[in-house]
Amino acid sequence: MSELRLGIIGLDTSHVTAFTKLLHDPKEPHHVPGGRVIVAYPGGSPDFDLSRTRVEGYTRQLADQYGVAIVSTPETVAEQADAILLESVDGRVHLEQFEKIAPYGKPVFIDKPLALTSTDADKIFALADRYQVSVLSCSALRYAEALTTALAETEQGDVYGADCYGPMPLEPTQLGWFWYGIHTVEMLFAILGKGCVRVTAAGNDEQDVAVGVWEDGRIGVVRGNRKGNSGFGALIHRCGGTRTVDVNASAKPYYASLLTHIMEMFTTGKTPVDLRETRQIIRFIEAVNESRLTGETVAL
Repeated sequence: MSELRLGIIGLDTSHVTAFTKLLHDPKEPHHVPGGRVIVAYPGGSPDFDLSRTRVEGYTRQLADQYGVAIVSTPETVAEQADAILLESVDGRVHLEQFEKIAPYGKPVFIDKPLALTSTDADKIFALADRYQVSVLSCSALRYAEALTTALAETEQGDVYGADCYGPMPLEPTQLGWFWYGIHTVEMLFAILGKGCVRVTAAGNDEQDVAVGVWEDGRIGVVRGNRKGNSGFGALIHRCGGTRTVDVNASAKPYYASLLTHIMEMFTTGKTPVDLRETRQIIRFIEAVNESRLTGETVAL
């Protein structure tokens, strides 16, 4: 089969060069075959420093090192590509950018977070349904090798709970937990699946914690650290014992595992993550942000 022609929208995250290198270089230890980035739209958010300051460098690297054509609109990317990586680091712009490319009917990966409100998430899903667009949106932590290996080990019985942790810096434009909290929340939902009905959160300058209760009684905890441990990990509680997961112990980068699933989706049109689960992740973070401010339990 010939390689898919891939387009990127949003050149303000390290994912754009990391993905392109994995796709283009067969000598890469974790090379992902099947596609080549041919076109990209820089984008960028002028009021968000971690977007604004990165665009020029990543744009130049894609053009000079990988020969990617740089174009002036998202629509041009959609016209020229077989599939699209919507990589804009600012979740606020995802709906607007998706509105421009959805009518082309090309499969799209939307990097985390899908959106910063469940209302925007619903609008994205409605557009995907209208134009029959295959969509995947998730954090790479969902596919971290240490986590997927632990979940495949079922000898100790069913999972009845999980405690996940990770770094959680906050960015004013990205609404609380949506900036980095989504990574750890994604791990929790990869373990427990959809079905959370309520959440209670607390936080201060140094840390955050949220406790979610699932409809079947399982409980999931997410801790975000702004001091101390800066790694990702989890405790998976099964009936026969607890399994510790150290994400940083795996040699394979989790973004390489994610890219493998993205390419499978681009090829087959089948989304590997239930969109109802993706939607609930967005609603979970919304509820955490609310509970963190009010101290009240929030229903999903």
